[in-house]
Amino acid sequence: MKYLDEFRDPELALRLIDDISRLATKRHVLMEVCGGQTHSIIRNGIDRLLPDEIEMVHGPGCPVCVTPLETIDKALAIASRDGVIFCSFGDMLRVPGSGRDLFSVKSAGGDVRVVYSPLDAVQIARDNPDHETVFFGIGFETTAPANAMAVYQAKREGLTNFSMLVSHVLVPPAMRAILDAPTNRVEAFLAAGHVCSVMGYEEYDPIAAEYGTPIVVTGFEPLDLLQGIKMAVVQLEEGRAEVENAYQRAVNRKGNLPAQAMVADVFTTIDRNWRGIGMIPQSGWALADDYRSLDAAERFTVTDIATVESPLCHAGEVLRGTLKPDECPAFGKECTPRTPLGATMVSAEGACAAYYLYGRFRELEASP
Repeated sequence: MKYLDEFRDPELALRLIDDISRLATKRHVLMEVCGGQTHSIIRNGIDRLLPDEIEMVHGPGCPVCVTPLETIDKALAIASRDGVIFCSFGDMLRVPGSGRDLFSVKSAGGDVRVVYSPLDAVQIARDNPDHETVFFGIGFETTAPANAMAVYQAKREGLTNFSMLVSHVLVPPAMRAILDAPTNRVEAFLAAGHVCSVMGYEEYDPIAAEYGTPIVVTGFEPLDLLQGIKMAVVQLEEGRAEVENAYQRAVNRKGNLPAQAMVADVFTTIDRNWRGIGMIPQSGWALADDYRSLDAAERFTVTDIATVESPLCHAGEVLRGTLKPDECPAFGKECTPRTPLGATMVSAEGACAAYYLYGRFRELEASP
């Protein structure tokens, strides 16, 4: 497939691995931020092809995984109400709340619909003026422009029956939180290419300079990832800490300025609680004052929410990069895609789901 197959060339991949092996003279720990990158690394076995000196740990860049449990429970309560059409991307339907998920609400009679764009939810609101239509707006900076456009369009049309339950999170504050943690081992980051295609990468410069941590903007195909790893290793070996772009076919330094303008109009920056991680200051977006009337969290008063995480789930440690999924005692046993204890096992970008999908649990079963 054009623009994909050339980034999956096995001979070029082996050359890059040889380069990394030659360059790495000491042990280095690198973190890929994005869950999509995690899946590509595990699917292609990149972490196992790298030399022993290079360890990959998996970051919190799975928006489904870090959506706060209280927000999931609030979504479940809203979706259960009569007269509400609750719209969401499909990967949110299996994410466990304190006691159930959106599939359970749907099976009990709730009008829960999978959409492929937030603008689909706006159309549903147009078509059903006698129902409240709520869209579950989650994600990193990547999905924010489309979600902002849906809110902007609904307000412009005067759709009083449309609202959005917002749980947007931002990458740079999460990087800082990881680097500030006393248990941190991360020495360099592979930044998420699709986030940077929207936001650019200027905002990473202060992080690299302040923490002495190389950051390489990286794509998602095997050669993208290996090139990003190589560039990070070169910096570490040379004692440099800069922001470099290994994804130039999709990312420029400034990013998508019209998309940023739309986001800046509709959203405002707030402190945000991350599932499994906790509160990170100024790490999220919420609807700005001019759009507050479309905020489902304010439109629907939900009380008596008492969140309860499974005591067996170590997803927070996985998201912080301090534990690999197959090091969790419940992985592949109590916790599987059919019986998930946490969002990292059911999300399409979850690290636990990647390890399970690509057979890492079978090795646990085979071990004595």
